[in-house]
Amino acid sequence: MTALSASPIYRQAGLLLLAAVALAGCSKPPVAEEPLRAVKVTTVGASAYGTEPEFSAEVRARVESRLGFRVAGKITRRQAELGQHVQAGQVLAQLDPQDYRLAAEAARAQQAAALTNRDLAEADLRRYRGLREQNFISAAELEKRESTHKAAQAQLEQAQAQLTTQGNQANYTTLVADVPGIITAIEAEPGQVVSAGTPVVRIAQDGARDVVFAVPEDRAALIKQGSPVTVRGWAGGAEMEGKVREVAASADAVTRTYSVKVAIDAATAPALGATVYARPQALSRSGTQVIKLPTSALRQEGQGSAVWVLDKTSMTVRSQPVQVATADGNEAVIGGGIAPGMTVVVAGVHVLSPGQKVSLYREKTAAPAGAGPDAVKVQVPAAPVATR
Repeated sequence: MTALSASPIYRQAGLLLLAAVALAGCSKPPVAEEPLRAVKVTTVGASAYGTEPEFSAEVRARVESRLGFRVAGKITRRQAELGQHVQAGQVLAQLDPQDYRLAAEAARAQQAAALTNRDLAEADLRRYRGLREQNFISAAELEKRESTHKAAQAQLEQAQAQLTTQGNQANYTTLVADVPGIITAIEAEPGQVVSAGTPVVRIAQDGARDVVFAVPEDRAALIKQGSPVTVRGWAGGAEMEGKVREVAASADAVTRTYSVKVAIDAATAPALGATVYARPQALSRSGTQVIKLPTSALRQEGQGSAVWVLDKTSMTVRSQPVQVATADGNEAVIGGGIAPGMTVVVAGVHVLSPGQKVSLYREKTAAPAGAGPDAVKVQVPAAPVATR
């Protein structure tokens, strides 16, 4: 009886045990704690600019002219070649002169005819003056002969001027260099018919040299005429000092930049067309105190940039938006958002979240000589210092 009466109790206890096991199996597993990440930090501080703005520039001749014929015609020869150094008076190209020679011959014939008419009028004038002295003719008749002589003289002078003009036209069929320099461009070829004034060659005159570069609109107003500029060659060499000679009055229509010309010493100037770098001292920021951070400390947040700021009391991080002003080498210059004295995370920023607990990174170094194989030296970083 006792065993039979107790069996329902045991059965009920077994059912309760099974229910407890089933409930335990259906419950959610405990949430894993977020790992404690080690981060590198730095203390924000002011430091000076380490770089200066530098612009790519080109060496050019101060005077560069486009030379062309003063008359129209067909080019028969071109003696000038690209890169050739020419002297003043050297022949560069030649037009077909036949038409101009024929015009000069016609002008010469007109001069001969005018000279004959003048001589005839002069002889008549002498005879009529003698007749007037003997009162064989009236004064009006003498005046008429004098007028005829003056008209013949004017026609002769006109013919002489026409001959000179046609002679010059024939001479203009030969293009010569008016100054010594280097041919920097060829703009017409033999066989081409050109009009008067069409550029045929471009020549860079020997002498003064300029370094030419372009600056954006926000910096053009800072560069003044006469301000010093340091120039260094792209391929190396000693630095040169120059002075701003000219700043363009208007921006380029395509690039919206302003051209700046710097005068340098022609004796030590690099080759014409060489690439150089120019550092205007008017744009120098040397000695200016700014806040800089490594680029590894920045991350994208929305449409702007942000950094993680460490709260040393709770050892948690919070997001802080910042404004990046410019770059200084491999560092970013911060224009606002943080102040000196803040502790900013500079490594591991992309695996953090707001309010996350962190620890300071401790670098492991090699054990000292003579230590056991399991000996490891743990180096704790010193107090963070301001970055540059």
